[in-house]
Amino acid sequence: MSRSGHEIKDSESQSKFIQDRITATEKHFGQLCETFSSYTRKTARLRDKGDQISKDLISYVDGETLNPSAKQHFSDFAHDLSTIQDYRNAQVTRLESKVQQPLSNYGLKCKHTKADLKAAFAARDKETKIRKKLDVARTKGDTRHIATLETDLQRASVDASRTTKNLEQQSDKFELEKLQDAKKIMTDFVMIEMAFHAKALEVYSQCYKTLNEISVDTDIREFRTKMRPSSSSARMTMARSGSVSSVNSSTVHENTPRADLRGSPHRQQSPQRQQQPRSTANGVGNMMEDDDDESEEGTDEEEETDEEESEEEETEAETERSHRVQTIQPASRR
Repeated sequence: MSRSGHEIKDSESQSKFIQDRITATEKHFGQLCETFSSYTRKTARLRDKGDQISKDLISYVDGETLNPSAKQHFSDFAHDLSTIQDYRNAQVTRLESKVQQPLSNYGLKCKHTKADLKAAFAARDKETKIRKKLDVARTKGDTRHIATLETDLQRASVDASRTTKNLEQQSDKFELEKLQDAKKIMTDFVMIEMAFHAKALEVYSQCYKTLNEISVDTDIREFRTKMRPSSSSARMTMARSGSVSSVNSSTVHENTPRADLRGSPHRQQSPQRQQQPRSTANGVGNMMEDDDDESEEGTDEEEETDEEESEEEETEAETERSHRVQTIQPASRR
């Protein structure tokens, strides 16, 4: 039993189609494997950088002595950030085992499928060669050789048919597994990313809360306290007490009687002219006012003395005139 040339042609086109599909799958899955490998390596480097940030923060916190609030909360933030890197490490491990490894295994699977294709192609080529020989024998009319070639052709056709069916089954299985594996690999990738980001979001929320609890006002007060030691406070207290004592001494100096500038003792002012002393810092103003008061008092006393003297002179003049009038008066008439 032999197959027609049309069937052989269809078989060849089918084999070529299957071969092209396997080659394309090997190429695309190889590119995906390379890309996911780079993605995994960069994620691992990001994990390492996150660990380095945590170490740098802990080093900063260990050397911090003036900001207690920042010291405590930055320490908690560094530990939370390190926890996120632990989740990222689990992400890297899962990407390697569930994404990168299955994609790299597809290269080997495509090679096995291509090997099966070669066996099918060999059976088909054997059938084609026997058919050509049979045609030549029939042309020559070699009956004995024709019978042998027909038997070989029948056997080759059965082998070719069997291998072709196996090839179809293997190709169908390969395509089905490829779709299922691609779906599973991408689903695992998404689940790995979702798991990491869900855990990371939870810890990042705690990090945000921790950073908001840092009290900048408390830390800056602590810094200013340490920047201004107790000796400075003592000096400020002494300066304030010195200024108060200088003001008190100037007030006492103003209220103390002073000698007159002319050498005579200071006279007490009359209640009507006595004035309250002005409060000044150095007592110069009161001294000038006291000098002015003394000069005014001397002028008033001189004026009073002159008035008394003029009154006495007027009294004496009136007495003399009265005596003269009595002497000149004539004798009274009888």
